Amino acid sequence: MNYPDSVHFLYALGNEIKTAKLGLERIRAVLYALGNPQDRLSIVHVAGTNGKGSTCAMIESGFRAAGLRTGLYTSPHLAEPTERIRIDGRTVSAERFAAAFNRVHAVVERLLAREAIDLHTTYFETVTAMAFLIFAEEAVDRVVLEVGLGGRLDATNVVRPALAVITPVDFDHEAYLGRGIESIATEKAGILKPGVPAVFARQRAEAADVLDLRAAELGIPVMRAAESPIENTSLDPRGSRFELPGETALSIRCPLAGEHQVENAVTAALALLACGVDRRAIETGIAAAEWPGRLEYVRERPAIILDGAHNPAAARALAAYITRFYAGARLRLIFGIMRDKAAAEIAAILFPLASQVIVTAPRQSRALAPESMRTVTDHPNLHFAPTLEAALRAIEDANPEDVIFITGSLFLVAEARALLVRGE
Repeated sequence: MNYPDSVHFLYALGNEIKTAKLGLERIRAVLYALGNPQDRLSIVHVAGTNGKGSTCAMIESGFRAAGLRTGLYTSPHLAEPTERIRIDGRTVSAERFAAAFNRVHAVVERLLAREAIDLHTTYFETVTAMAFLIFAEEAVDRVVLEVGLGGRLDATNVVRPALAVITPVDFDHEAYLGRGIESIATEKAGILKPGVPAVFARQRAEAADVLDLRAAELGIPVMRAAESPIENTSLDPRGSRFELPGETALSIRCPLAGEHQVENAVTAALALLACGVDRRAIETGIAAAEWPGRLEYVRERPAIILDGAHNPAAARALAAYITRFYAGARLRLIFGIMRDKAAAEIAAILFPLASQVIVTAPRQSRALAPESMRTVTDHPNLHFAPTLEAALRAIEDANPEDVIFITGSLFLVAEARALLVRGE
């Protein structure tokens, strides 16, 4: 299959959350038939609820700054599935993506014919296998591997990594991971393995207890962001600066906006230290990190900022950013979200900060109908737009001093980037 055909087939497998089949038997069988490419890789495995992607981006950038050849695997993508697999910071080509898909798909079909597996691998399982193949073929020095859902039964958890990293644990995907923080943290802790050191971001107390207990059971060394003092912190709308004192003192410039990114940068720095990366490369790499669609400025006067605040914890981080930097501005919010997300809770966090809210719907079958937000908010200046284009037309009267946030689903952020960044 060519690239469009491979992407069409992947999408036909169904939404990767709704059709998730947690378990490792299928992916292990496929990878065994492919020669277990994941076993030839040195991997940093990253789980957590929020901050996984940006933490992965900073770790990978640090490895590159150290002169290492890197592979980066993240999800979801914003515009094209190829974004999920990167070599040395560059998205793989459509041709390389399709070639890897064809190899994995052919193996899956053979296994199905022999009844060696029960079903075709899911979207996420298929692309995970493709990533391992490509990284092994490229003989990368380090892979930064983001967990898709949970950890314990996620398709990425077939690896024995050099390091495990767990970013902040919070509520999301409760239908799959459990209703309490403790049960969610238990799933995330499933990536911890005997003999593999770990780095833990600063955690809620109940999550920290679960992670610490599991690490103690396994007898593994842990570096904790909560035990790393942060000094001389300064934040601006475009990023932050801070220092990490200690034996290897670090002066960090984080180009990713938001106070929460300070914690993510600390976690990334500790991960790089644990992997033996030198101070200069850590500082240079984090300063060069990029992670689109998260507090990303795409226009000036009026400022238009994109942020995929798709769960309550991410919404709280966005609210803290708005309160810190734009408390006196006239804020206009364009919001769209999926039906399976905590829309009412996210709206309660964000909508009171805005003078105007325009609810729209991403072009996805799972998108929440905009008008349904009437039942969860009493915002006095609430409007509805059937599409993002219509929502953008509704703010054409914006003053240069206004600040416009487009947020909620990453699908909406991707549409906004296509319109406002790439001009599609």
